[in-house]
Amino acid sequence: RTLGFFIDSLLSVPQVVAVYGTLSDLLSVASNKLGIKATSVYNGKGGLIDDIALIRDDDVLFVCEGEPFIDPQTDGRAQEELTGSHTDWLTLNVGGRYFTTTRSTLVNKEPDSMLAHMFKDKDAWGNKQDPRGAFLIDRSPEYFEPILNYLRHGQLIVNDGINLLGSTALFVGVLEEARFFGIDSLIEHLEIAIKNSQPAEDHSPISRKEFVRFLLATPTKSELRCQGLNFSGADLSRLDLRYINFKMANLSRCNLAHANLCCANLERADLSGSVLDCANLQGVKMLCSNAEGASLKGCNFEDPSGLKANLEGANLKGVDMEGSQMTGINLRVATLKNAKLKNCNLRGATLAGTDLENCDLSGCDLQEANLRGSNVKGAIFEEMLTPLHMSQSVR
Repeated sequence: RTLGFFIDSLLSVPQVVAVYGTLSDLLSVASNKLGIKATSVYNGKGGLIDDIALIRDDDVLFVCEGEPFIDPQTDGRAQEELTGSHTDWLTLNVGGRYFTTTRSTLVNKEPDSMLAHMFKDKDAWGNKQDPRGAFLIDRSPEYFEPILNYLRHGQLIVNDGINLLGSTALFVGVLEEARFFGIDSLIEHLEIAIKNSQPAEDHSPISRKEFVRFLLATPTKSELRCQGLNFSGADLSRLDLRYINFKMANLSRCNLAHANLCCANLERADLSGSVLDCANLQGVKMLCSNAEGASLKGCNFEDPSGLKANLEGANLKGVDMEGSQMTGINLRVATLKNAKLKNCNLRGATLAGTDLENCDLSGCDLQEANLRGSNVKGAIFEEMLTPLHMSQSVR
């Protein structure tokens, strides 16, 4: 018997052979003639031949290497629809940038993704096309490119030339696009990449040089937030630090002499052991700050505009504030035990509930100061500029 063979799925020239023996012999002959590893034989209607007795003379058979039967006489579009391989080329216009790829790239890697649903069946989503025929996708091309490469290669590819900070920002952007397009397997890769790209936490103090560079790079009208930063031991003397937010910052043992801290926020900041001699502290906020053992000699807390410095609840144990101008200052319930306040101007100051035990208040101006409920045990009041009129609640 003589038979004509086609390689399944290809419109090749048929090979005419004589058939002898078993089905295995037939597959061996077909493999040699067509240059493939034949494993299955189908008749013209797609029926699987499992017995050589079913073959008739002059039959045209189709040989496969294991894939399902496809009639090669059908056109390419029909084959594509039957197999779902979708290997036809198409162009995407993503945010104005063109990408050329195949339908199978967009469909096969992540079959449940938005991209797969958009391009699995032609025109299933009614995809809009530009005048050049490219499919329009209104997303960022910068973040789409790594996603397309991932669908092509199965790997997250980022340019080597991108610095650490830039790559982190890129990873975050691509992660958002991966979530948008539903590329689930890529999301985990990106989350790991973002975690690995983060620099190790650096708790070392900020130097004067670093901080000055930071100040110069910040617009003068911008709010400068240094909340919680570590400046321990830094030399910040004579710098213009007006209106800066140092809330909860570590400024212990800093040199802030002659610095301009007008209206700065030092709430709950650590200023222990720091030097602030002759600093401008007009309108400063130091609520509950820790300035134990600090030196604030000759500081100016007095704001001519009437904005009062607020040191309520501050820890000022053992501070040296000799000669400071503190008119109207709020020191309510602050701790000033063993502090040196000699020759300070405390006119109109709020000292209610303040601990002034063993303070040196000699030469101070305490006119109109509120000392209600304050602790003045062991305090020195000699040579006061004005008589001290303390209420009975003074301890």
